[in-house]
Amino acid sequence: MASRKVMNDRYELQRVPLARGGMGEVWEGHDTKLDREIAVKFVRFHDGVRDDELVKRFVRESRITARLQHPGVPAVFDVGTDEAGRPYLVMQRVRGTSVSDLLAENEQLSIGWSVAIAAQVCSVLSAAHQASLVHRDLKPANLMLEPDGTVKVLDFGLAVALDLTEGSQITRTGQSIGTPAYMAPEQALAATSGPQTDLYALGCTLYEMLTGRHVFSGPTSYAVMNKQVDESPKSAREYRAEIPAELDELLLALLEKKPENRPASAHVVYERLLPLVTDVRPMPGLSQPPGVSTPARMYATVLSRAFDVDTTPVAAAPSPEPEIEPVRDTQLPAVTRLDVEEARAEAGELAQQARYAEAADVLRTNVEAASATFGATDPGVMNARLEWANVLFEGGDYRAAAPVYDALTVDLAEQHGPDAELVFRCRAQYATCHAKLGDMTTAIDAARRLLADQQRVYAPRDPRPFELRRQIGVWQLSAGQREEAERTLRELLRDLLEAYGESYPAVPKIRDILDALPKQERIDK
Repeated sequence: MASRKVMNDRYELQRVPLARGGMGEVWEGHDTKLDREIAVKFVRFHDGVRDDELVKRFVRESRITARLQHPGVPAVFDVGTDEAGRPYLVMQRVRGTSVSDLLAENEQLSIGWSVAIAAQVCSVLSAAHQASLVHRDLKPANLMLEPDGTVKVLDFGLAVALDLTEGSQITRTGQSIGTPAYMAPEQALAATSGPQTDLYALGCTLYEMLTGRHVFSGPTSYAVMNKQVDESPKSAREYRAEIPAELDELLLALLEKKPENRPASAHVVYERLLPLVTDVRPMPGLSQPPGVSTPARMYATVLSRAFDVDTTPVAAAPSPEPEIEPVRDTQLPAVTRLDVEEARAEAGELAQQARYAEAADVLRTNVEAASATFGATDPGVMNARLEWANVLFEGGDYRAAAPVYDALTVDLAEQHGPDAELVFRCRAQYATCHAKLGDMTTAIDAARRLLADQQRVYAPRDPRPFELRRQIGVWQLSAGQREEAERTLRELLRDLLEAYGESYPAVPKIRDILDALPKQERIDK
């Protein structure tokens, strides 16, 4: 009998994988050092060719995702590459049944279980979105129902790590991120995603649990994505009359074409779902009976009694924005110029290792102390503030990075003038942070103001305004502004061809996006 494969002198894998897919495969294994069950997910290189950039991105996103601590997310234990150079992720082994398998066996789920699963997913999404993490590929196959009734959301961060480029990937078979049956219009059109994208996918998943049908189906992935963009979904009550009207209304809200028309957050969806979590009976052969005490149920029971929780949902208090100005604390230790430089060097080394959270903490502490000693606009402190913003951005903490960039813009403009290149860069990063958070309105408005200033300052053929125009077009698509986006991109394509010709690198990207737009609503050239 063949021996089991052992990786890194530690992880012993079973002889056959648990699952295979287009992006990789999952193996059950055993951590021989800590004597525990694990699951190891390997990423598959496109065309089998090693991609160093993919490996780097995979490690980065795995580290970010590992910071998400929630009972509904499998713990991340390790990340690395095997002897063949394939990146892998070592995770908590989850025992349960996927929602996709439940649907294959039962066609549809009870209304109580459908809502209970969706509400638990909302809890996970609420924590993830607050940490600037977007799933991007939420679907029944990525939801695991454990015997005690708790739900685990699988593959968080993996879609982000495997994303290939900005812009549409529809025309590149096998490279699009997401699954067409659960893909939001902005994801299908422009390969961009934010918190509202996950809410759309949740709507598709809840619809399928309730009705046993996809919201949209078609003969090809492209046909399904076109329907996601253009067709209105049928009411779920047409297929199942006993679905409560308020649940059907929520489903249609989640499936709105424009992100801003969907519910404001996962927490809002949770509040609307919670009163509908009723009559959740044990599933034969799957969920443990109500009388069976499990750790998860013990925790839930104690908390409900300890805080005398009633059934009326209470809105979560909004998380405070990070401090923009350094804290003026008389207890802050005095620092020297050497301390500032040493802290920047330490943070740089941590960032090189993709340890962004640690790097950001080092810089934040350094900025606070140095601001108290030298002033927030001291040149050395300004450099540290800029590095702090960049580390927050690279680490995916866009919510914290945005106000730091905004404050830097003001101070840099006072020092170097409003048209300085560094001022423009901070403004661009500020806009990008909001786009990453799904706030396309703020992102587009900020980018348009920046574009006006760039076009005033830069030469007509300067590539920077051209690139910003492309980004605005992509964000307009993400915001559901189809006509505005097509106009932006067609005008940009015309100007690029006139200035540079077909050889300009952005030309094929723009053509890809325009070619992917549904034909019936094309703007006349």
